[in-house]
Amino acid sequence: MKMHFSIPVSEQLLEKFGGRYVLYSVYLEGFLFCKVRYSQLHHWNDQLRRIFGSTVPAFPPKFYLAMTKSMADERRSQLEQYLQSVTVDPSITNSDVFISFFRKLQQDTFKIQTQRASLDVYLADGRNVRLDIQTSDTAERVLEVVSYKMGLSRELIGYFSLFFIQDHSNGVLSVVKKVAEFELPYVSLQSMKESDCTIGIRKWYMDPSLDNMLMDCRASVNLLYMQALQEIEKNWVKPTDGQLQKLELLQKAANKMKFLELVQEVQHYGYIQLDPCTCDYPEVGCSAAVHVGNNEISCCIKLPSNQTKEVSFKINRVRCWQVTFLGAITQPKDQGHKETLELRFEYNDSGSWRWIVFYTKQAFLLSSCLKKIISEQLMKTTKGDKEMQIEMPESLKSKKSSVQQSQIAHSGFIPRKRILVRPNKEDGVFEKIREEDL
Repeated sequence: MKMHFSIPVSEQLLEKFGGRYVLYSVYLEGFLFCKVRYSQLHHWNDQLRRIFGSTVPAFPPKFYLAMTKSMADERRSQLEQYLQSVTVDPSITNSDVFISFFRKLQQDTFKIQTQRASLDVYLADGRNVRLDIQTSDTAERVLEVVSYKMGLSRELIGYFSLFFIQDHSNGVLSVVKKVAEFELPYVSLQSMKESDCTIGIRKWYMDPSLDNMLMDCRASVNLLYMQALQEIEKNWVKPTDGQLQKLELLQKAANKMKFLELVQEVQHYGYIQLDPCTCDYPEVGCSAAVHVGNNEISCCIKLPSNQTKEVSFKINRVRCWQVTFLGAITQPKDQGHKETLELRFEYNDSGSWRWIVFYTKQAFLLSSCLKKIISEQLMKTTKGDKEMQIEMPESLKSKKSSVQQSQIAHSGFIPRKRILVRPNKEDGVFEKIREEDL
C-alpha cells in the first residue's frame, strides 16, 4: 500500500557560494519527517533504478530554466506523487537503499548523529522497558529488541507495533500515530511537537478475534492483558455492569486467559479510540466520539440539538476515502497555531452514495486503521477458511510471503488540490490525499 507521504511545504534557500535551491519538507502521517533537495531525490532515484529497474515510477524531470511559481508547485506535487508511488512496492521499502536514504535524511534534518542512547518503550500498565540502542536504529529494529527483552516469540512480532502515545493529565489516552518500520523512533521522539509524547508498544490489528493467535505465548498474553486493562480504565471499551463484575473477579483471580476470552465480548474491545472530534453527519456541526475496528467506524454523535445518536459505518460500504490538510488555522493569543486535518469517505447510506467528513487531528491514524482493516479482510478472503496470519516485517518473513503485494495494493492517492482556508503566509500549500478503488 502507498504510505502517507506528503510535501505540503517547500522553501527557497541560498547556496553557500551563491545560487538558490529549494528544500522540500516531507511529512509522514501528518508529521514532519525530513527535509530534502530535488538533487538528493534525483540521485536516490538513480540508485533505485539500478537495483529495481522499470518497477520504479517515473521521476519528475529537471528544469533547465528558472522555475516560475507554478512550475515550483508542479514539481512539489510531482515529487509528492513520486514518493507515494515508490512506496507501493515492498521490495523497495524494505531495501537497504530505501531505509538508509531516509535514515540519513531524518538524522540530518534534526541534526542527530549516530551514537548510543537509551530509549524507553512504555507498556500499557505504565511500566517502561529501557533499551540501549543506536539513535539510527529503525522502529523495526527497536521492536525486535523490546520483543526479545520481553520474551515475545519472534513469529508474533508482526502482531504488534510501536506508537507515539499521549497520556494526558486528565486521564485521557491518545494514540498520536503508528511509527513506520523504517522511521527512527529516537529521532522522531525528539522532533515531535507534542513534548509529552512517549513511545508505546501495542497490538496492531483491527480484528479482535486475532487475539486467539497469541494465546500460546506468555509475553503476548501479558501484552494483551495489560492493554485490555488500560482500555477499560480509560473508558475505551464499554462493558456492561455484569461484564465488568465478571472481569473484575477474573482480574482478582489473575486468570488472564479467561479475562481475555470474556473481554472479546465487550463493546469496542480491540478498537482504537480517537480524541473527540467533529463531523458533518447527519448534519453539519456535530461532535463525535469515534472508535474504529472490527470492520466498522463506530460513532456516538452529538447533534447541535444536544441529542445523541449511535452510528456504525460499515467498512464494506465505504467506496473510498481521502485525507485533507486544511492548513494552519490561527488560534487566539498565546495558543499559537493549530494544524487541522479532515478525513472524508464516500459511503453507501441507505442506497445512495454520500461523502461523510470527520475533522480530526488523527485523520492519518484513522486512515491507517482503515487500510489495516481492508488488508486483513483481503488476507482473510485470500486464505479462505485457512488460519489467518498478519503480514510480518520483511526481515522476519520466510521467502514465501503469506500475502502477495497484488492482493493488498488496493488503495491509491490522487494529485494534490488547492484548498483555500486562511493559510499562513509562510505555509500556503495544502493538499488532498485519497484512498480509492477499494
